[in-house]
Amino acid sequence: MTAGARLTFSATAATGLATLSLTPLLKPAGWLVPALSLLLVNALVGMGLRRVARHPLLVVAGQLLVLCYLLLLGAVRPSLIGGLLPGPATPGAVSDLLSSAGSDIRLYAIPAPATPGLRFLLIASVAVVAVLVDALAVTHRRAAPAGLPLLALFTVGCGLAGSSGAAWLWFLLAATGYLALLYAEGRDRLSRWGRVFRGPTAGNGADSTALAAGGQLIGVLALAVALILPGLAPNLDLSLINRNPDAGAGNGDSIDALNPVVSLADGLRDQRSEDLIHYHSDSPDAASSYLRITSLDDFTGVEWKPSQQDTEPVPGTLPPPDGLSTATASSTMQTQVVVSGQLSTQWLPAPYPMTRADPSGDWRYEPVSRSLIGDSGQKATGLSYTVTSLLPRPTADQLRQAGPAPASVTGRDLALPSNLPSVVRSTALQVTQGLDDDYDKAMALQAYFATSGLFTYSSQVDPGTGPAAIAKFLQDKKGFCVHFAASMAAMARTLGIPARVAVGFAPGRSLGNGNYVVGSQDYHAWPELYFQGAGWLRFEPTPTRGTPPDYSGSLPVPATSAPTDGQSAVPSGQPTALPATGGGCPAQLSRAGDCPGKQAPVTTTATGSTVGGGTVLPALLAWVGGGLLVLLLLLLPMLWRARLRRGRLGGGRRPGAPDGGLTDAAVLAAWTELVDSAWDLGILPDEAHSPRHTGQWLTEAAGLEGPAREAVGRVALATERVLYARDPEPSAPLGADVRTVRDGLRAAAGRRQRLRAVLLPASLARPVRQALDRLAVLRQRGRAGADRALAGLRRGRHE
Repeated sequence: MTAGARLTFSATAATGLATLSLTPLLKPAGWLVPALSLLLVNALVGMGLRRVARHPLLVVAGQLLVLCYLLLLGAVRPSLIGGLLPGPATPGAVSDLLSSAGSDIRLYAIPAPATPGLRFLLIASVAVVAVLVDALAVTHRRAAPAGLPLLALFTVGCGLAGSSGAAWLWFLLAATGYLALLYAEGRDRLSRWGRVFRGPTAGNGADSTALAAGGQLIGVLALAVALILPGLAPNLDLSLINRNPDAGAGNGDSIDALNPVVSLADGLRDQRSEDLIHYHSDSPDAASSYLRITSLDDFTGVEWKPSQQDTEPVPGTLPPPDGLSTATASSTMQTQVVVSGQLSTQWLPAPYPMTRADPSGDWRYEPVSRSLIGDSGQKATGLSYTVTSLLPRPTADQLRQAGPAPASVTGRDLALPSNLPSVVRSTALQVTQGLDDDYDKAMALQAYFATSGLFTYSSQVDPGTGPAAIAKFLQDKKGFCVHFAASMAAMARTLGIPARVAVGFAPGRSLGNGNYVVGSQDYHAWPELYFQGAGWLRFEPTPTRGTPPDYSGSLPVPATSAPTDGQSAVPSGQPTALPATGGGCPAQLSRAGDCPGKQAPVTTTATGSTVGGGTVLPALLAWVGGGLLVLLLLLLPMLWRARLRRGRLGGGRRPGAPDGGLTDAAVLAAWTELVDSAWDLGILPDEAHSPRHTGQWLTEAAGLEGPAREAVGRVALATERVLYARDPEPSAPLGADVRTVRDGLRAAAGRRQRLRAVLLPASLARPVRQALDRLAVLRQRGRAGADRALAGLRRGRHE
């Protein structure tokens, strides 16, 4: 096997092993077969083109062209003319496919179903990485930088899939492939260093076998350290995929968690209502209990999100809720919960606040949010468990007389971003004007959103929760539960009331005999406000949704707050089904490929404009056109130089020349091409010398030997005959001699000089200078002609 074939095989194998780290992203993993097939095709095309193409860019362009055609053939074949050639409908089909891929990325959780859009995006990404790796490692013999695109594949796969148990395996495979590629490139480089590295018979030279063994040992040791050391020293946080690196402020660990607002918004926008949770309880409070998953207590300048919290092992009995005193009445409720396979959440749904829970699996306890969060990829999907919850029943008088919150609460849950618009605080002050205690202010805020503010419920608003989104919501007065909850919590903080946003599910529908079911349309968000003596209490500012708690009263919905978007006004205690324009499975509820056929969702902005797949094609064409224009500008010097070379050497024997030989102009053109070839490679011409002297100097400067030296002599002699002989004899074709000299000059030059000679040939200064000289002559002739014409007019007038 040649060195080039060995490098090609190693680059392909390294890319294929790194591609395996993407397998957790889509289920089923049938997309791997066409992806790995494209890797093989890319290798074969690269090997073939490197035999015939002189420039590396031609090899890369050919590989991209072949892979793009195969991608189109496999993904949008119906749009091809005759199923073979791209046609007018092909760009639109690709645009639709990319648009559906973008929608699928937004809708699905990992592992996502292998939809056509996601398959196309993943296979195309692997193909691009394969071309990059092949170009760097094989064409340019730079295996070390080829690790960057391989690292991109591994990072995307393991980063999106999370802390799966197979992460170490994907790393082992990808690292092994990269080390094998480095080893193959090292062997090729040693083989080109000469006999001193070819074996033990080289006298005092080093043994290549020993060098290879040393390199292999270093690679194996580095791989072993990367895999084993994180397990031996977990407290040093060295693992490749681990818990939050910012943790450590407290005694416990911290787990990275996704913001559940995206799941909530997609669930509410889904047209279908899937059953997600079944629960049973003999308590009459079960009909009005919310299933809470977690809270968003970090109000940044961008959004509400869960804060990074220290976690600890789940205790047998959870500590008493913060702020709840024995003077506040409460009751206990036990709930049996069954989570379906359609719900994917890393938090445990349960009535708040839990005092005991027994879920199976690897769970951690977050004391601040009082939530249970899965560790090491643990999710609540398909679990059955029993939870015991405490239901506080404070009175209005107790809440009015609540004392100040402790510093541990105010320091965290009164924080406001610096970019919070002033309208948030001014509206809060206006709504609560004349009220003294926090409870009455909280009730006024709840009533403002639910009734008196004339807000409209609509799930078609962008689910933003940041300061700008809250200001827009207060202005437009249209949004869904997350806007109501986020806005009320922000306004409460401006009034000095600790607040946060809770996310979970509104009460489900009753099946009788204490059985209830929660569907995807029951996703909900609500604000939680802190009152000393009662702890964290939920409020319900969203009209037509959920059930207000007893301590906050029952808030009727006025006729002026009629829901829009096809929703009907119903009593606040009844959950409603919310329509949406987006089809397909919601995020965090993905199924392994068995979702019914869906249509890419259409996002409607607040002004009513539609953003769909139609805008993707112009943008795609603009990017492609701009890229082609930039590529053309970069390649223009190379193309111009190639055209000049063909013109100078393309004639050979010219018709009309004596005895079929070259014309004088063809000989001089060949000599000019020889001098310019040396000029491109850094050997500057000296046109003051004769051709024979110039050829001798060129031969010595470049160290030409053998055929190249003889070819220089023949071209120089033919040129001198044309220049100095009275009757020059016909010259034989010189194209082959000039090419021989050019090959010799390139072999003697360095790689950087050869690359510069192709992309930025210095000899283009000659035609540029000639063009400028011609332009100057034309200007001079034009001026002379104008002077003659003016002089003629003057003579005519005089006569």
